[in-house]
Amino acid sequence: MTAGGLDRRAFLRRSAQAAVALGSSGALLAACSDSRHGDGAGATGTTSAPATPTTLSAEDAAKPWFLRGNFAPVTDEVEVTELRVRGSIPKELSGLYVRNGSNPLPGYAPHWFLGDGMVHGVLLDEGNAAWYRNRYVQTTLLAAGGGLAAAGAPGGAAGLSNVSVIHHAGKLLSLGEVGLPYELAPADLSTVGPYDFAGTVTGNVTAHPKIDPATGNMHFFGYNFTAPFLSYYVADASGALVSAQGVEVGAASMIHDFAITDRDVIFWEFPILFDFDLALEMVSDPKSTVMPFVWTPSYGARIGVMPLSGPTSAIRWVEIEPAYVFHGVNAYRDGSDVVVDVCHLDKVFSDGSALGPPPTLHRWRVDTAGTALTFRDDVLSDRPADLPSIDRRWTGRDYRHSWRVEVTPRTDTVEMRGVVHYDVQTGKEERYDPGPSRSSGEWLFVPRGKREGDGFLVAYVYDASTDGSELVILDAQDVGAGPLAAVTLPARVPYGFHATWVPAEAV
Repeated sequence: MTAGGLDRRAFLRRSAQAAVALGSSGALLAACSDSRHGDGAGATGTTSAPATPTTLSAEDAAKPWFLRGNFAPVTDEVEVTELRVRGSIPKELSGLYVRNGSNPLPGYAPHWFLGDGMVHGVLLDEGNAAWYRNRYVQTTLLAAGGGLAAAGAPGGAAGLSNVSVIHHAGKLLSLGEVGLPYELAPADLSTVGPYDFAGTVTGNVTAHPKIDPATGNMHFFGYNFTAPFLSYYVADASGALVSAQGVEVGAASMIHDFAITDRDVIFWEFPILFDFDLALEMVSDPKSTVMPFVWTPSYGARIGVMPLSGPTSAIRWVEIEPAYVFHGVNAYRDGSDVVVDVCHLDKVFSDGSALGPPPTLHRWRVDTAGTALTFRDDVLSDRPADLPSIDRRWTGRDYRHSWRVEVTPRTDTVEMRGVVHYDVQTGKEERYDPGPSRSSGEWLFVPRGKREGDGFLVAYVYDASTDGSELVILDAQDVGAGPLAAVTLPARVPYGFHATWVPAEAV
């Protein structure tokens, strides 16, 4: 295979040369009021008008889409302990909701994925909203001036910690696309510092770890710009690293997510390749809009399955048609089949579009019984939606419920709306539409009872008519009924990425 016109040997040689150049040029990237509510229309309801105002100021119109409206960064760190609540916060919903996102300190970044990290948190306490805080993740990049400021070669502490957060082994960790996690203090969201698992992790850690509900082990990975291009890690329930292995792949490709079952790891490698010339162009121009990843279908695409405990040398691959998946929904074993549900895009970062055609819900079946893997791809739902959430107690297990954010197809921006609840057993979908001027991001599931899917959905919702944000709470099994409660926030929360829940006793 070739990569952008290069054979693999030339590609690897250029990789090493560019890594040296980037190391001297700078760190590169990471990542990834009483307003009216909607009526909770079902899956057949119509989507409301776009939340983005149709008339932009001349100043906003001149900016790229990821710096306009609610994509624009906020500049102040805010702490407020008196919050107004509409409706009634369920008393059993006690803990800290915290979500990460891109918030470029200089006010500019080359892409939505490439801003400095800022976390936004709300502490809920037995029916009350105790506080709201937003805090920059104090990375070495931020200390050096924010954005892609010079702070050493990409990796280690030099990363944009802007994609996700996870709570494991008593630690709240902020993660980006490249670099080490950063530990945060749940009590006030302040930054403790880079977290390297007691010096045992030296490569990159990408933003989508998976916690096995049976063992408490955290399975995670990182992709790198030089070999080994992919590393797989396991930390036990106490947080100690118990495994670190390289996975053989052919190039520096963007592998944003992966999946586990109770016995398997599933990686997917798609043709989004790191372009070293574009990376150098980006760091040399402070107003660049270059994204240093390129859609390169000639590289091919494949799915790999390996044992959960390794070794990585046991991975088996099956070639598939080029496409892209930012986010898996869940995976599980069905006899000899590995079943993986994903938000599937035909392609990304091509044809000048914001990201690519909108994602739809697909189910992969990889049959592992024979000497060679076989693959089947079925469409479960053609409704455009992404940023999936599940009841994480069912991670890697046969499951029934998922929730995704509706995405309105556009080429000039990313436009998110409400949430869609998908029932795997029945194939039925139920929507919550937040209203004509309102839009949401990822909806995090927080459990209430022992039954799968019995719980709440929590998300930040932005209202373009007031330029304000709320924390909205839904019943996960009845999203169409609309909010149980909404907490008015003292600051706008820009569109971001992924969230986690910290139990009250750990705050």
